[in-house]
Amino acid sequence: MTRAGGVGAGAGGLPVPSERGPRWSRHVGRFLARVVWDTEVLGAEHVPLDGPVIISANHIGLVDGPLVHGVVPRGTHILVKEEMFRGPVGAVLRAAGQIPVDRTGGRPALAAGLGVLRRGGAVGIFPEGVRGRGDGADARAGVAWLAVTSGAPVVPTAVLGTRWTGEGVGHVPGLRRRLVVAFAPPVQLQRAPGTSGRQAVADAHEVLRVALAEHVRATVERTGVPLPEDAPLGTG
Repeated sequence: MTRAGGVGAGAGGLPVPSERGPRWSRHVGRFLARVVWDTEVLGAEHVPLDGPVIISANHIGLVDGPLVHGVVPRGTHILVKEEMFRGPVGAVLRAAGQIPVDRTGGRPALAAGLGVLRRGGAVGIFPEGVRGRGDGADARAGVAWLAVTSGAPVVPTAVLGTRWTGEGVGHVPGLRRRLVVAFAPPVQLQRAPGTSGRQAVADAHEVLRVALAEHVRATVERTGVPLPEDAPLGTG
């Protein structure tokens, strides 16, 4: 699907991003996480430092993507809604190695993500698809498809503090706000013998949905940083 270290084409036509982008862009995310905001990172040791891995995070605010990108202890290619890939911001996202996803038909983005995983890279995905409550209960099946198809382990990841109750989905947290990113132990899925691909994805989806929701709930209890109590109109 792709040349090692280069850019090929995913099955859906999107290019598989070069691994060069995250080498510099993760430092931008780290600056935001550590200097602009006061980010507590928990469980970083659970993220494998080599080999394919999927970072599956809840989604509550605008800055979740760059925050996760900055604190994962290796370079990541994160699926980002394609509306962000316009103008100067879009140029930066492409140079950073991020993957545009059309939320009405995300197969091309998933194919590009699969290409990253097959060369041993890391992919970040927000399976809820939109910014909202962030409790993980409404996760979609794309992450399950990636996990089943690639065989990569999935690290459930809780993001807290990027949006408080009453703040809009496009809100940028103020200087030195306390944020939390917590990584859980990887979930390694095993496809049962004789199970169809469709059923394997359905089974994996339920396992991963529950794992993410439980990890988010446990992280809220552990840190005292709450989820927003609203899912405002204009979620995206």
